[in-house]
Amino acid sequence: MRLVFVALMALSAASCATITRGTREAFTVNTIPSGARVETSLGLTCAATPCTFPDVRRNSDFTVTIIKEGYQTWTGTVTHQTAGGGAAGMAGNVLVGGLIGVAVDAGSGATQELVPNPLNVTLEPIAAPEPVPEPAAVDPATQPASAEIS
Repeated sequence: MRLVFVALMALSAASCATITRGTREAFTVNTIPSGARVETSLGLTCAATPCTFPDVRRNSDFTVTIIKEGYQTWTGTVTHQTAGGGAAGMAGNVLVGGLIGVAVDAGSGATQELVPNPLNVTLEPIAAPEPVPEPAAVDPATQPASAEIS
């Protein structure tokens, strides 16, 4: 009987997304070209891409702004969705861990994953202004003679 109890406890812990996946994940930003500054609405920044923020809550929604001199500033949104591993952990809770495990996983965000992750952005160069054409030189020999009015 003790062996069955230990096996059930181990299975319960293994199926809990909070334990197996954690509530945080690394978030990576890559840009082409590299070397861009990254700022997030979470207050996270990095001086030059590629960069990884190692400790972001899995259930976060935030904006990312990417800045590089000579390129258009890029702003986008990162959100979250249910991850395959998170759903499996939640299903294990329903089968073995019970409602407490379900509530913990749902509240902690452990069943979620950040999307997109990694965030890959190709920056657009700032267009150079169109050159203004210079007026064409006027050749007096090809101009019609003007009539003088007296």
